[in-house]
Amino acid sequence: MSGTLFGVGLGPGDPELLTLKAHRLICRARVVAYPAPDTGESFARSIAAAFIPPDAEEIVVRVPMRTEPGPAQAAYDRAAVTIGNRLAGGMDVVALCEGDPFFYGSFIQLFERLSPRFPCEVVPGVSSLTACAAALSHPLTVRDDTLSVLPATLDDDALRRHLDAADGAAIVKLGRHLPRVRALIGAMGLTSGAGYVERASLPHGRAAPLAEAPATAPYFSMILVRRRERS
Repeated sequence: MSGTLFGVGLGPGDPELLTLKAHRLICRARVVAYPAPDTGESFARSIAAAFIPPDAEEIVVRVPMRTEPGPAQAAYDRAAVTIGNRLAGGMDVVALCEGDPFFYGSFIQLFERLSPRFPCEVVPGVSSLTACAAALSHPLTVRDDTLSVLPATLDDDALRRHLDAADGAAIVKLGRHLPRVRALIGAMGLTSGAGYVERASLPHGRAAPLAEAPATAPYFSMILVRRRERS
């Protein structure tokens, strides 16, 4: 019998936003895997650190932060081999993922490589969308509103087209794209209805109108845009 791969959503950063199921699986884990940058600490591990058993094996997936996909794909290939060996030996593996595993989650990379061969279970987590909306006191949708989720990596024409078509939008993967996206939103006359959030739910997080956003943004940041006033 092979083990099961659990993709566990950790929420946006506050450990108190872990689900009860995520907490239970992490506390009982024998093998825990999580992504980390080339150097430095893993954000995913920091969320769950207090609940990882001290005798659990930890598999660190070092993912190079590059614009080209090759190095990251190679890192996930190597991690899939290591995790696959544990699963083939009958051990369950708890893979930690910030936010929700299937909402731009790093776990998707492992799922695509391992789910054809091993049982997989996904444990949803509080997504960054809802965390940022809460931080801004900004409802995402109401009644028959439409909402678009837009990666900031899209070009200006694509962003403008999607923003024109929806009542509201969440622009994710902001990071270095903040100046360009802010300029586009300003040119469309949407700044007054836009809010900026970075590191939602964390003590050092920030939520403000887009007009008051900093000049640069971390990767874990988002803009929420409302195109029309609600009655």
